[in-house]
Amino acid sequence: MTLIAEAPTPRTPADHSAGPTGVRRRLRGGLRRRILLIFTLGSAVLAVLLAGATYALTRSNVVQQTETAGIEATRRNAQTVQNNLRGPAPSAQPAIDALESLGVQRALIWSNDQWWASSNRYQAAALPQALVDRVIDDVIPARMITNVEGDPHVVVGWPLAEGAAYFEFFTLDDVSTTLQSVQLSLYLAGGITIALAVIAGVVLSRRAVRPVADAAMAAKAIAGGRLETRLATTADPDLGALADSFNEMARALQERIERDARFASDVSHELRSPLMTLAASIEVIEGRRDEMPDRARAAVDLLSSDVARFRTLVEDLLEISRFDAGAVHPNLDELLTAEFVTQAVAVSSLPDTPVVVEDRADNTLITGDRRRLARVIANLIDNARIHGGGSATVRVGIPAMDAEISRVRIEVSDSGPGVPEEERRLIFERFARGGGSGRRRDNDGAGLGLALVAEHVRLHSGSVWVEMGPEGLGSAFVIELPAEDLGDES
Repeated sequence: MTLIAEAPTPRTPADHSAGPTGVRRRLRGGLRRRILLIFTLGSAVLAVLLAGATYALTRSNVVQQTETAGIEATRRNAQTVQNNLRGPAPSAQPAIDALESLGVQRALIWSNDQWWASSNRYQAAALPQALVDRVIDDVIPARMITNVEGDPHVVVGWPLAEGAAYFEFFTLDDVSTTLQSVQLSLYLAGGITIALAVIAGVVLSRRAVRPVADAAMAAKAIAGGRLETRLATTADPDLGALADSFNEMARALQERIERDARFASDVSHELRSPLMTLAASIEVIEGRRDEMPDRARAAVDLLSSDVARFRTLVEDLLEISRFDAGAVHPNLDELLTAEFVTQAVAVSSLPDTPVVVEDRADNTLITGDRRRLARVIANLIDNARIHGGGSATVRVGIPAMDAEISRVRIEVSDSGPGVPEEERRLIFERFARGGGSGRRRDNDGAGLGLALVAEHVRLHSGSVWVEMGPEGLGSAFVIELPAEDLGDES
């Protein structure tokens, strides 16, 4: 399941982690890591269990083979000892000599209540007492594993006639060497298995998470206004159901938003005609203002103010509806930043607002829609006039981190109470007026001015945000737009 490719939407600096990269980073650090961890742990546990079972089975088989061979050798050698004990001499030395001639070096003989050994290392003290009792007292052949000077041996005991018994030691050094080789091989195989499991886990977790990441990216794109975003269909029944449900939800959401946008646009268009009639009527009434009593003049002033505010609201609603309908087509011009900002301030509601231009920004050029960018400056100055203490300062500069000029920074600061940090992202939403919205004054806006600022700046591939004002006083609305340096060109 893949996301339909679309052009990226610019974001404000406060929203760095909200895009596809941020979504994938969170998934990579969360779900993918858990899938990889579970897969690796499962593979490690399985490798350990298989290695342990293989080692135990190999050890059992090798030891059993050694014991079987030892029993058979002991049985044959016991017959030799039995034949050499039949003479009249009470000594077992002839039997020891016969064993040495056969190459047997680790033998013990019990005869006439006396022990006879073929080697000083393998004495009666090395025999387990339980084995001695079973062979001599119970007259039953038996075998046991014991340590002789720290080395493991298999001891096989074989009862003989007339109360005699024969014991022979078989070293397990070869078995230990074989088991060490097997153990090393299992370590290597386990390590390779876990490494392959990690690689497979990375690949599988990436494939498992990709549909989730695609869905998250699609949801983020839709939340950012790209309502046509859809998930590609897939033959997988589970993922197909997810894609179909998501696309159905997106389609319904798009239809509802477009219906609401059309409604706002239609209402705004329908309001323009009576609004123009009202405005014309107000002009006629104001033409005869001198003939009216004071009370009627006050009423006309209030009516004129509300009609002007109503006209601004309708124009803002029309502009917003154009953005929602995707019908905005900017007329791009090359604009000298400092000159353009100075001209935009001169025709704003506070034409005497000071404009401070940094040396590096004096010869920068931006490409944009003159009317819309001028509207951005005017809206920010209106915001400073209404909410920022009635005055503003405009600064034009270059972002401090930019060694080469690629963006220009336009800052409109005021001396008002500032914007609380928790409201700095919400303030650019439609009909948002911050904490003071519940204490609306007559000259307050409708809450669309900053929303239009964000839409216009986004249309120019720029970003806008609000921060604390200079010297920690008031607030500063910052715009960054793509720009180029003209150098010494006029």
